[in-house]
Amino acid sequence: MPLLHWLTRDDDIKAVTHTPYRLLEEVRELSYGDSDTGNMLIQGDNLDALKALLPYYAGKVKCIFIDPPEVSWKKWTPK
Repeated sequence: MPLLHWLTRDDDIKAVTHTPYRLLEEVRELSYGDSDTGNMLIQGDNLDALKALLPYYAGKVKCIFIDPPEVSWKKWTPK
């Protein structure tokens, strides 16, 4: 299986171990459609959201699309 490598990979992996797991909470007034479909739109920090999903989907997901690709606290603007 291919692995991604980037300049700060080792530091990022260490940071993940210090990030606590969080629970996802449904906001009914923002929900739409059939809740049994398994589809989710999660608004929040990427790392917090991914760690919340890990116990349920580890080894079951082939690809995750995260948008926008933020690498700092600066506002991201498309070119």
